[in-house]
Amino acid sequence: MLANGPDVVAAGAVVVRKDGGGEVLLVHRPKYDDWAWPKGKRDPGEHVTTTAVREVLEETGVEIRLDRPLPPQLYVVSGGRAKTVHYWIGRVVGDPDVSGYAANDEIDQVAWFGFDKARARLTYTGDVELLDRVERRHKRTSVLVVLRHARATKRATWTGPDEERPLTNVGRVQARSLIPVLSAFGVTRVVTSDSQRCLRTVTPYARDQVLAVEAVPGLNEVDSTAVTVETVVRDLLATKENAVLCTHRPVLPDVLDVLGISEEPLGPGEMVVCHHRKGRVVATERYLVR
Repeated sequence: MLANGPDVVAAGAVVVRKDGGGEVLLVHRPKYDDWAWPKGKRDPGEHVTTTAVREVLEETGVEIRLDRPLPPQLYVVSGGRAKTVHYWIGRVVGDPDVSGYAANDEIDQVAWFGFDKARARLTYTGDVELLDRVERRHKRTSVLVVLRHARATKRATWTGPDEERPLTNVGRVQARSLIPVLSAFGVTRVVTSDSQRCLRTVTPYARDQVLAVEAVPGLNEVDSTAVTVETVVRDLLATKENAVLCTHRPVLPDVLDVLGISEEPLGPGEMVVCHHRKGRVVATERYLVR
């Protein structure tokens, strides 16, 4: 039977806090009489990372940032359509209290449970499997987003100094599209090459979040060396602060080499989200903003 309509994409999070030795946040849906993880469908044009953060806030009142990714769930829904639900471990930003949550027709209960009680309460086997994975690997990680600058004016058509080459209209749209994605990962430090195409890629996010931009000559195409790149990356790995590092295609191999990861060349506006702990990358994700 042919599917009736497009595939469905949704996202959510297994939100974790340490109270009581480790607790997770569940929601009860009266329509299905089930206990599950907070999640929901992606809005048109929305990046899936933004969906996860938004849906958790809407369904529980709790604001989160995304930690390491979890395996997606895939199943068939009405009309024979495929549904993919993307999940991450979620970390609370701000107040975790859900006692004042206002019940509604979609979600009538929101509650924190210890791992064992959550395992007994969850309705679906797939959700229990996610909980088992989180219980094994729920230690907090930090994020380093490695970003190639957004699409820039071609070298052949630019008559000024290369370091002043600006973004195209498409590149400016990509730069704005980065705002909710970097926000979903709780990025609070912005490090970039001092070339204009890199600066203009990260400046919209920095302005939106009222963050300083650290422009580093040792990340540009002319001045970068393996040593300057390693110094910057090691510094970022040594901190628990979530950061973005924006640089150029020729510099990216040195960055990835220090991180100990292998990736196909990134396109303009493409990123690798590196989740790290104690100086070691433990998980990666790759996204292209449009």
